[in-house]
Amino acid sequence: MELRIDKHQYLELEKIGMGAFAPLQGFMDEATFHSVVDTMRLPDRQVFPLPVVLDVTAEDAANMQDADTVTLVYEGVTVGTITPTSFFTCERSAVAQKVFGTAEIAHPGVAALMRLREIFVGGPIEWTNQVKTNVSDMEISPTEAKQIFKDRGWKTICGFQTRNVPHRAHEYLQRVALEHVDGLFVQPLVGRKRKGDFTPDAVMSSYKAMIEGFFPAKQAVLGILSTHMRYAGPREAVFHAIVRRNYGCTHFIVGRDHAGVGNYYGKYEAHALVRQFEDELGIKVLRLHGPFWCGKCDTIATEQTCRHYLDEPSAIHEISGTDMRALLSGGEQPQPHIMRPEIVASIAGVQLFIQEDEE
Repeated sequence: MELRIDKHQYLELEKIGMGAFAPLQGFMDEATFHSVVDTMRLPDRQVFPLPVVLDVTAEDAANMQDADTVTLVYEGVTVGTITPTSFFTCERSAVAQKVFGTAEIAHPGVAALMRLREIFVGGPIEWTNQVKTNVSDMEISPTEAKQIFKDRGWKTICGFQTRNVPHRAHEYLQRVALEHVDGLFVQPLVGRKRKGDFTPDAVMSSYKAMIEGFFPAKQAVLGILSTHMRYAGPREAVFHAIVRRNYGCTHFIVGRDHAGVGNYYGKYEAHALVRQFEDELGIKVLRLHGPFWCGKCDTIATEQTCRHYLDEPSAIHEISGTDMRALLSGGEQPQPHIMRPEIVASIAGVQLFIQEDEE
């Protein structure tokens, strides 16, 4: 039989198939799902902190029950198969509490979980055909990334996760990383997004300006990751590190409130969770603080390097993607010590923000 899948499901299939979500070989079955939710480990004890599921209607699940193999079709194109081995449901509020630390529907990750179709189907997949999306030309596969790193002679590579245009705090983190590694892999995440998030074009245009204008030639690579934000905070920080390991990175930056949203997670809660697993991840995590602008120091600094953070908090200007979205959406020009004028100029005339929540 055939199962028609949507764009979100196709991108999950694609990431499993290309090895971005290794060691996953398919959509999670019931035992794997609950192991991940409860322990942040696969049944074989490998670290994997977030569920990856194929959700279907009850009618589709009933039709799949007796099928040895189901053909997956996206936009009229056969893109792969799944061998269904498990059909299951879950108590979603309980799962949300474990994965996101809350069951509040206001949390976008919880809301996405609640919107999924009734039944989850698990089993190994084969990805047989790539369908080009609006961002495919900006994407680099794990195999391609590893070849680029090899061609450049890089032995150590630091991955940088982002979903925003670069401000000076991001730049600070990237420069700190480049003091320790041969090259930087900037990989914006541009899957399903919320209203008000930066568009892929805005993120890519601004990072091209950053890399071409300010980093040494051939010392940074830019390529997107087309999967959605889970907004799972600490768990997602571990997930992001695993994904970048699969792309060939040897290092990965986890900063302040990594993959957080609102006030659901502590400022450095992700640092603490990553520390629990760091000897098993196969990638060295750089747990970096801040950064912020200090008017007294007259530079970008962190709690580790600036005395005024505690002594004169009025001198501290926190910098975040949320702040930048608010400024730019209001038509304001960020100060040069917050965002480089060249970065602002690079997104002039580009649609900056997602207009509606993407399903």
